[in-house]
Amino acid sequence: MIDWIDVIRLLHVLGACVLIGTGAGIAFFMVMAHLTKDAANIAHTAAIVVVADMLFTATAAIAQPVTGIILAQNLGWPLWEGWLGISLGLYVFIGIFWIPVIFIQAKMRDEARQSAQSGSTLTPGYMRLFRIWFACGIPAFLAIIALLWLMLVRPVIVF
Repeated sequence: MIDWIDVIRLLHVLGACVLIGTGAGIAFFMVMAHLTKDAANIAHTAAIVVVADMLFTATAAIAQPVTGIILAQNLGWPLWEGWLGISLGLYVFIGIFWIPVIFIQAKMRDEARQSAQSGSTLTPGYMRLFRIWFACGIPAFLAIIALLWLMLVRPVIVF
């Protein structure tokens, strides 16, 4: 017989895989498209990225705290103590960087579409958005690596 907590644990781990995998994939494809400087290519890639972020990343981002809280409660782990409290803080930190990125990606798509349609080079506005998008990704990616480490190791941390 399958233990429902094991199912919740599996969903939690799958959610973590989706978050890091989709995030890394989106970053890779956006950077590779950007490096071409081809507005039509960037617009096409960004359009797919926006859908993928909404479909995969957003779903996993919602599922993670739900499955995590269920696990913590059923395993007797206090939410705001030690590694778990730091994990929750990192999750909020990641969200602070990810939420603006959703809107930035859509604006990058729109800017690139306009450039492609007019046959012009990428605008300074697009370039500024790309720099902000890239800068937001670095702390978010490092934080998700730290968060995954905390989930795996669960070190004893006393405040």
